Amino acid sequence: MNKLISIEKAMAHVKDGSVIMVGGFMANGSPEQLIDYLCAKGIKNLTLICNDTGLPEKGVGKMVMKKQFSKIVASHVGLNKETGRQMGAGETDVVLVPQGTLVESIRCAGYGLGGFLTPTGLGTLVEEGKQKITVDGKEYLLEKPIKADVALLFASKADKAGNLIYKGSMNNFNNVMAAAADITIVEADEVVEIGELDPNQVITPGVFVDYIVDGKAC
Repeated sequence: MNKLISIEKAMAHVKDGSVIMVGGFMANGSPEQLIDYLCAKGIKNLTLICNDTGLPEKGVGKMVMKKQFSKIVASHVGLNKETGRQMGAGETDVVLVPQGTLVESIRCAGYGLGGFLTPTGLGTLVEEGKQKITVDGKEYLLEKPIKADVALLFASKADKAGNLIYKGSMNNFNNVMAAAADITIVEADEVVEIGELDPNQVITPGVFVDYIVDGKAC
């Protein structure tokens, strides 16, 4: 099945109020073309699930600057002062989640799990409103799965069936997010025909990918 479509058709799945996951770590491995498209369209009231909020001029930071998010779930936001300003001013609901907890919560959504137990956050603001469970005399927080309506990811290479290869640390959150959304859209730096990728190099199988956008054709 050929999953390669235009950016216009792919991004039509993101609407005002959507919950989106965006890959990247300090914007490394972020789908810049897909982000630029959303910036241009001015889609708002989005909920963002991301490791961080990028830089003001790079990654999802560009969308933060345009105030396109009503809620942000991330591990840290220090690289983008505008995120902190919006958080302090009450303009955007920012939920900070420990990085390991965030990625495991996303993985649970992708694997169909009901959540996981972790001691991380006990005795801090992180535990507020969360269920505590004791196992063998030790207390844990129950962290529930985190999923999205749409995942926007980046791959260095993809075939038209959606099998993905990442370059180095660009793997980061992209691979785990691929399975944790209703619709997964991937911007690929290079798109090849089905069968051209070495199966041993594929990191994300095409079964998790709904649409491919050729980054060089945008």
